[in-house]
Amino acid sequence: MAHCNTILHQMLKFIPRHVFSKLDQEHGTGRPSRSFTRWHQCVHLLFMQLTGRCSLRDGVSSLKSRFKNLYHLGVKPVARSTFADANNKRPASFYEALFGRLYQQCLPLAPKHKFRFKNKLYSLDATVVSLCLSVFPWASFRRTKAGVKLHTLLDHDGYLPAFVAISPARQHEVKKARSLALPKGSIVVEDLGYTDYAWYAELTRQHIFFVTRQKRNAVYEVRESRKVNKKQGLISDQTIRLSGVKAQECPDIAAPDRLQRP
Repeated sequence: MAHCNTILHQMLKFIPRHVFSKLDQEHGTGRPSRSFTRWHQCVHLLFMQLTGRCSLRDGVSSLKSRFKNLYHLGVKPVARSTFADANNKRPASFYEALFGRLYQQCLPLAPKHKFRFKNKLYSLDATVVSLCLSVFPWASFRRTKAGVKLHTLLDHDGYLPAFVAISPARQHEVKKARSLALPKGSIVVEDLGYTDYAWYAELTRQHIFFVTRQKRNAVYEVRESRKVNKKQGLISDQTIRLSGVKAQECPDIAAPDRLQRP
């Protein structure tokens, strides 16, 4: 009879157990768990995320119904209360460190982007994840709504997330963007929600290129206009210099402004 493991078991092989155990010791909370270990918790969380479970109860019940397959995963069924306590008491910094180690493991294998330029290319964006206000009062966002903001910096070499952070939904995107350490000569593409002229000036001083959408009420003067091929969807190709009040925050920027139809 052929012996076949589950797909989830094959995916878990990408997590080196010796690395997992070392991080578990570094981020321990005191007395080790006798039954529901950190590995058990990680497997449960991955299963619930990959299968789109809608709640903690749904995820635990679904795993219990697959009791015979749990052997290949190296885990056992767990009570919902035990799982909830582990999620509440164990620090999330462990998974942040695990992400960092796996990211370094993936970098040498990631293919380069296929653009003509060889600069590192990143895409930066943030999105609000809506939460129930009665269940997550600490994440208060609006009068009847809760939420957190997920910030992601995507590396186009292999489409790997080079930076992921969660902040209160009220926090502006630029606060996280200022904390990024990008390599010299890289290109970062962001939406107009990241418009901050002081940050643009800092990127320029660090020799980092940025591509963004200009706000409709931006004040600037055109220094040079060039012909464009409108068949490619381009509207204009201009060199501009910001001339509004905020321009004092980035006096050295004279950026080429290329407008394209959506």
